[in-house]
Amino acid sequence: MFFMSQKKSEMISPEAALSGRDTALTTAKTHFLSGRPLKAEVPLDMQKAMFGMGCFWGVERMFWSIDGIWLTRVGYAGGFTTNATYEEVCSGLTGHNEVVQVIYNPAVTSYEDLLKVFWEGHDPTQGMQQGNDRGTQYRSGIYTYSDAQNHAATVSSAAFAPKLKSAGYGAITSEIITAPAFYYAEDYHQQYLAKNPNGYCGIGGTGVTCPIGLTVS
Repeated sequence: MFFMSQKKSEMISPEAALSGRDTALTTAKTHFLSGRPLKAEVPLDMQKAMFGMGCFWGVERMFWSIDGIWLTRVGYAGGFTTNATYEEVCSGLTGHNEVVQVIYNPAVTSYEDLLKVFWEGHDPTQGMQQGNDRGTQYRSGIYTYSDAQNHAATVSSAAFAPKLKSAGYGAITSEIITAPAFYYAEDYHQQYLAKNPNGYCGIGGTGVTCPIGLTVS
């Protein structure tokens, strides 16, 4: 049984985190919708992005619906426990976030387009929660794979912050950091809402429009 006294909305220290395991979790072999190998490498003409926006079931559906998205996969990142299970992540003892990794064609959809989905698709001012989902695994985060992505994410945050403030929201709490190790989530989490169309989705935006395209080049 996990230590229920741990405050799941407080980031655990590396020393206190669960140690994990050397063997990767078993996950799906193929994407439920496209049939592509779930662990496919990034094609030469495509790029990779990663976001945390709350429960990854609904977040993944947002991204697989976009033109130019070649592959989506859900997993855990940003913590300290190697190859953590879902139950371990939910305990608050791994430090991981629920994330969606996206492979996209920049000739069809730009990184700025993905950032717009990120900012408008959830509430980035809630800290260690999203809606009724509370815990460090539901924090808002942009995990970048290049200096260009980091710059675009940082500029977009600065552009969106005053829009949120004008609408009555607080400060942005989203972390913007270099992409940490990505650990694939279990089979049943992959494309969950395609397999279970009436399943839970706790993701909701603020209704505030992000001015990307005007300030990010």
